[in-house]
Amino acid sequence: MPMPLSLPKAKRRGRQRSAEAESAILQATMDLLAKHPLRDVTAADIARKAGVSKATLYKWWPNKNIVALDAFLASMQAAVTIPDTGSAEHDFTIQFEAAIDFYKNSSGRLLCHFIAEGQSDAELLRLFRERFLKPCRQNLKVIWQRGVARGEIHPGVDGDLVLDLIFGPMVYRLLVGHGPLDEKQARAIIRTVFGGVKQAS
Repeated sequence: MPMPLSLPKAKRRGRQRSAEAESAILQATMDLLAKHPLRDVTAADIARKAGVSKATLYKWWPNKNIVALDAFLASMQAAVTIPDTGSAEHDFTIQFEAAIDFYKNSSGRLLCHFIAEGQSDAELLRLFRERFLKPCRQNLKVIWQRGVARGEIHPGVDGDLVLDLIFGPMVYRLLVGHGPLDEKQARAIIRTVFGGVKQAS
């Protein structure tokens, strides 16, 4: 039974948010970012599209980059699940294919925007690592630990390093665009990595 990806909810700032206004702001942000790069979207654009004042937006978020991060996290919750098929290799293949599908759509392409904006916004990059990257890796380690417990994966292998080996090529290809990203490539990457980490039978 697939488990939903568990990501932390954004911390509330200032007054209690109106659920309706918050939903409108997050949806407006995603709608704008589907058409424009993050650097070109302003807080005024988001507020106007959501039908709220810019002051309302700033009561709850310090800047538009953090609004975008919260909107991205909300979209991730529904888009990615953690499978449990009884095989770690198969689970990683399913999850990796789903991740590639997500990151190739307009919502997922925000990953590249956050990395780019984070080079000049240290707080955004810190929150991106804390709210998104760290929880994602913790969820993926569940698959890894199940594989170790079942005897599929050599227990001496560094799981953090293997996650980098699996997902590094995806981020590299998303950022640089030098090679394809599809199910065939996903299976090839997982097969190659697991060829080196499987427990000897």
